[in-house]
Amino acid sequence: MSDGWDDSAQAWIAALGDAGDFSRRNVLDAPMLDRLRVANAHDILDLGCGEGRFCRMAAALGARVVGIDPTAALIAHANTQGGAAYYEAKAEDLPFEDSSFDVVVSYLSLIDIPDVPAALREANRVLRPGGKLLIANLNSWTTASQSKGPPVRNSDGSQTLLMDRYLDIFPSWAEWNDIRIQNWHRPMSFYMQQLLQTGFTLAHFDEPKAVGDHAEFYNRAPYLYLMEWHNS
Repeated sequence: MSDGWDDSAQAWIAALGDAGDFSRRNVLDAPMLDRLRVANAHDILDLGCGEGRFCRMAAALGARVVGIDPTAALIAHANTQGGAAYYEAKAEDLPFEDSSFDVVVSYLSLIDIPDVPAALREANRVLRPGGKLLIANLNSWTTASQSKGPPVRNSDGSQTLLMDRYLDIFPSWAEWNDIRIQNWHRPMSFYMQQLLQTGFTLAHFDEPKAVGDHAEFYNRAPYLYLMEWHNS
């Protein structure tokens, strides 16, 4: 069964462009790049790199960057833009030797990966000792409500989410701007337990505030978080 990415690839490329969407441009780009600066990494792997936008941003810091994604059309576009090495591959089966990278990045890609435990094991395998796994993800209450439709904006500026089956794990479909892709809902406890069981140690956690356009609206009901985990 398709996850929608092949059919949505061109619409995704058009929607993201060089600037990125609101979540990336106004919320996540700056703190994600700050964590990479602190890491001072020489070799970075981006899991689910899509069209390669964040790979190019990371490479601008001076690192060697590799991006992988299972969607051929996204990798083809990334290769036309350059800035990093791009491979068509799955996070659950990485085509790299052990201890190849200083940092592995998952930038809003965990919700797209069917087998997260396998992907985390692979990330740990390709990280060097003392390596870092940098994750940006949707809050689980957001993914738990996704199948119920978009948030309702109330007259006072607040939002109402219809949340269901929070403790379950299930796929649902997200649709916007001619994009229709399958995401996975998983409770926060699932991610935390899997990361701990894989051998990672939590070193940093943040729920970044938005800046710029529509920041006040987003900051009233944020839906993104950032984590940095270290391996042994």
